[in-house]
Amino acid sequence: MRHAALALFLCVLSLPALAEERKGRARVSANGLYSVRMVDVGPGRCRLEVTKESGPVWQLEQCLGTVDDFYFVSNDGERVWVLWPLVEKGKARPAPKTKKGKKPKGPPDWATEVLVAGQYGRDGQRILERRLTDLVPAKQLSEVRHMTHHLKWLEGTLGIPGKGPRLTDAGVVEFEPVGGTTRQLNF
Repeated sequence: MRHAALALFLCVLSLPALAEERKGRARVSANGLYSVRMVDVGPGRCRLEVTKESGPVWQLEQCLGTVDDFYFVSNDGERVWVLWPLVEKGKARPAPKTKKGKKPKGPPDWATEVLVAGQYGRDGQRILERRLTDLVPAKQLSEVRHMTHHLKWLEGTLGIPGKGPRLTDAGVVEFEPVGGTTRQLNF
């Protein structure tokens, strides 16, 4: 009886720990005025926060990614780029008809529809987006790391050697896709 009561007591004590918010790393704008971070409030609930030193500027009650993704805020605090280093594989399309023995041209099915970066405004609308095939040349797609249902494509993240994504002094997001050269995203 005592063991059951002790187990129940420990379960009740652990409930608040399960409900705690998980906060992502805050990243500062190039001019140092704004910062951005994602907060995981609970199952299926997130909040993107853009703040100034004086306090909150705006927040978005929307999951644009996870706390482990990369968020960068513009110098005016109005837009945010999100880089998703771990993305779900694309769905296979029906195979096009080709001549016998010839492979279809273009990137493989798993790469064509995979969204890896998005720019969002303070209203939560996606302003710009980049797909894997926009950032990784077809010759370099063999460098993408495959997992069962996901892909890893970004150097300096998830155990892939290299320089991680960063915001330059000029307010440009720079990163290296696997096997590729430095890419840039402008606000």
